[in-house]
Amino acid sequence: MAGNRFSYRLDSTLETVDNAEQTASRIASESGFGEDEVMQIAMAVREAAVNAVLHGNAYDPEKKIDLEFERTKNDLVITIRDQGKGLDLAKVPDPLAPENLLKTSGRGIFLIRSFMDEVEIHPSQTGTEIKLIKHVHGQAAGGKEASQ
Repeated sequence: MAGNRFSYRLDSTLETVDNAEQTASRIASESGFGEDEVMQIAMAVREAAVNAVLHGNAYDPEKKIDLEFERTKNDLVITIRDQGKGLDLAKVPDPLAPENLLKTSGRGIFLIRSFMDEVEIHPSQTGTEIKLIKHVHGQAAGGKEASQ
């Protein structure tokens, strides 16, 4: 990660999802997070990337996914943007509602929120931006002490 910020643009493919997850895992590890938190961060990024590719861009080869990692003094901030028609948060079903318990989809945002410390979702007519924030505890620069 050059400096404290790294970003790139990816195609709307399932390979993008794998690349995003692997990059998140590497950057979280380099930021000093423990094994469990690295896995949670990587899974949250994977879910957000799946949503961007599948629901946002609908696998459209003309549309891209923007992925940005920023390491601040206190946080690892990961932003994922798609170029879709936007997300209506009111239409996202509650996966814990009795009628949704056996459904295999609709759990992504729930998982993202449970794995990250803060989640900001900004839908617009030109795409959706999701910001995933994980707080860093202890020292991350050089040492492996970090979150608990």
